[in-house]
Amino acid sequence: MPLELGVWRIDNGLKSVEFSSLDIESRLEDILDENISIASPNWLVIGRQVRTDYGTIIDLLALDQDANLIVMELKRDKTPRDIIAQVLDYGSWVRELKTDRVAQIFDDYQKRWHSNSVQVSIDQAFSGKFKISMPDEINSNHELIIIASDLDTSTERIVRYLADEYGVRINAIFFRVFKDEGREYISRAWFRDPAEVTAGFGEEVTANEWNGEYYVSFGYPLEVVRDGLNRGYIVAGGGSWYSKTLAMLEPGARIWVNVPGTGYIGVAEVEEAMVPVDDFTIKNESGEEVLLTSESKAAKTLQKAADDIEKADYLVRVSWLKKVDPKNAIREKGFFGNQNSVARPRSPRWNYTVERLKIRFGIND
Repeated sequence: MPLELGVWRIDNGLKSVEFSSLDIESRLEDILDENISIASPNWLVIGRQVRTDYGTIIDLLALDQDANLIVMELKRDKTPRDIIAQVLDYGSWVRELKTDRVAQIFDDYQKRWHSNSVQVSIDQAFSGKFKISMPDEINSNHELIIIASDLDTSTERIVRYLADEYGVRINAIFFRVFKDEGREYISRAWFRDPAEVTAGFGEEVTANEWNGEYYVSFGYPLEVVRDGLNRGYIVAGGGSWYSKTLAMLEPGARIWVNVPGTGYIGVAEVEEAMVPVDDFTIKNESGEEVLLTSESKAAKTLQKAADDIEKADYLVRVSWLKKVDPKNAIREKGFFGNQNSVARPRSPRWNYTVERLKIRFGIND
């Protein structure tokens, strides 16, 4: 069914906030270029009005934390057939882009759209955004995003069909503007849960079974990663988009932990459910139970819930079954990677990755 989003004021009785007739889609490209985090905090814009080799133009192009490309196309007045055909066509083009071409797109983007800003390399922009080094291999997968104020039922059916039957990583984001006493507010809603769309990296099909193994992304500076290896925890935060998937982990779950751009550093068993860093405790040298933040320099760099519950860092206590220092992280071509902090992948790539990691880590079950 088409998305219907309403907003009401409740501070002085119940009053509906007017949905603006303003053509938000004519402004969205500027808004998203200025701050892409309103769509996803896990994206870095690298291109705008990108001309393909076929003469067509992609509205916005971004990279996620795993250096996979995100194609964004504004619906505007396109028909269902046109918008679907267009994003699929763009997908067929971006899948072939290599690192040098992506870097050139980013360079052109800075010169054309942000010439007054300091020009940086794509590696610098990536590490500045995600606080990790850009991986050697980029664009192993891509995602297609339709941006609109709403979708007709025909487009919705096609998007679901492509995603559910063929595993296409396609989604839609709805933005609407509301006006109240001279002020404007923008709202955002996803058509499909982005965690589900990215969980299989374009290879999942609904009928595939999950192998029971959890994927975990540990996308933090290496000092925090090493602290987690030494003290028995994984962490995610910086916004609910990152931290909410930690709730999937229950005691007894087995996780395979990947540091984006570095490789897999270990396999562990979950001991306790997620808690904010403020409440995570460890035993000190005297055997006393103390707060992690009182003993760990790395943990002191994490965001406390007491300061900002939305952006807080949340920790899950784990027992490492096998682990290696990040400098010896395990990575092979074809390994699964994902931008979600936790995922239950259902793709052949994940099954292959787990079997290879069992061999590399010496896990016999």
